Amino acid sequence: MNRNWLYVFIGGIIEIVWVSGLKHASNLWEWALTAIAIIVSFALIIAASKRLPVGTVYAVFTGIGTAGTVLTEMLLFGEPFRLAKILLIGLLLCGVIGLKLVTDQHEEAKEGVA
Repeated sequence: MNRNWLYVFIGGIIEIVWVSGLKHASNLWEWALTAIAIIVSFALIIAASKRLPVGTVYAVFTGIGTAGTVLTEMLLFGEPFRLAKILLIGLLLCGVIGLKLVTDQHEEAKEGVA
C-alpha cells in the first residue's frame, strides 16, 4: 500500500470520528475535536487526491466512513442491528474494494507504458 492510499484509509477512519462527533458532541471540547477531525480528514483526502484518481479516492473515503459510521453507531451507541444494513454495507465495501483494485491495475499499466 503506498502512502497516498494510507492517507485515504486514515482519512476515512477519522471521518468516522467526526461524523459521530456531529451527532454526539455536547460541549465545547467535543465540538472542537470534531472540527479538528474534519480538517485533518479533508487534508489527508486532498493530499491523496493530488496523486490518485479523485473519483476513486472519494469513493473509498466515503465507503470507509459510511461503513465505519454505521458499525460504530451499532456497536457503541445502541443503534438497532439490522441484517439488511450489514448486507448493504458488505455490498458497498465490495464495490469500494473492486474500484480500488481496478484503479491499481490501471496505475500499474500506465507505469509499464511510461
